This record gives sequence, structure tokens and C-alpha cells, in this order.
Amino acid sequence: MSEMQSARRGRPGYDQQGILAVAVAAFNEYGYDATSIGMLAERLGLSKSAIYHHFGSKDEILDRALDSALSSLEAVVEEPTAGASSAADRLEQVLRGAVHVLVDQLPAVTLLLRVRGNTEVERTALSRRRTFDRRITALVTAAQDEGALRDDIDASVASRLTFGMINSIVEWYRPGGREGADRLADDVVAIALDGLRKR
Repeated sequence: MSEMQSARRGRPGYDQQGILAVAVAAFNEYGYDATSIGMLAERLGLSKSAIYHHFGSKDEILDRALDSALSSLEAVVEEPTAGASSAADRLEQVLRGAVHVLVDQLPAVTLLLRVRGNTEVERTALSRRRTFDRRITALVTAAQDEGALRDDIDASVASRLTFGMINSIVEWYRPGGREGADRLADDVVAIALDGLRKR
């Protein structure tokens, strides 16, 4: 049988990343609990066993997707501070990096922001999110201590409001629209940090 005939029979030879992308789209569309392996197999044109060849369970698929989003966000906080001489500069870099992660990994981050802790995988992801949030709050506190940001706003409130704005990107941003990631990051930094900077 030729490759063309095989493709027509609905067996496109998805690799792990391809299966993951289709699964994340389905989880976002129907919800994780309502999406079955059978539904994924139908969407992919594969057998369930073909999916299980790549992933041991639906939980493993979820874990891989959430880990991808979280690892990218964590890397933004951990990457070297090129040109950042202050906590405020570092905070700006982190905000810009987070916007890029949301734009680059929109489906996976959307999924991350929708988890509620119903499974062990989700609880682990939420724990990592809380650790990330604490690191952002610590960065805001350091920038306040430097005198770069106003200190009449609680650091945890400032970081939650700022990331609430960034996280809202998943609800309305469409790739290929008027603003790319760089311009969007400029807008986020202007709105978030101009309101927080000391006058």
C-alpha cells in the first residue's frame, strides 16, 4: 500500500506532539473530564491503542500539556537577567517573557488556566502555579524595596492584578491578529508598570 493510500485511510502517523496538540484542543473545547480517549482517537483517525503507544493514559497527556506551559513560564523567571540591573527591570523582562509564552503556547496555557484541581495532575500543576505566583510577588516586593514601584499597593495584589491582565490574553487573543507578541508585551508593560511606578 502506498503512503498516499495509507493517508487516505485516516492513519496520518501522528507523533507525540501531534497527538498532544489535538488532545489539548479537545480538552479546551469540551473540558478534560468530558474528553475521552475514544473521542481523541476519532479526531485523530487513529485507534485507541495507537494513542496508548505514545501516552499511557489521558492523565499523562494532560500532565505533558500542563508541564509544557508551566516549564515555559518557570523558565521566564529563571533565565539569566540579560541587561536587567534592578528588580524592576527584571520584572519587566518577566512580564514580556510571560506574554510571549502565552502567545506561543496559547492552547496549553489556556488549558493550564482552566484546571481546578480535580485530579492529582491538576493539583500538581496548581501547586507549581502558586510557586510561580510567589516568585512574581517576591519580584514586585524587591522592586518596591528598591523604590522603583509604589509601595501603597500590596505586592501580592499588584502581581495578581498584573497576571490577571496577562492571563486574560487567552480569552481574546487570536494569532495573526493586529498585534504580535512584541507589541502586546509593550502594551502590557505600559499598562501594568506605568501604573505601579513611583511618580
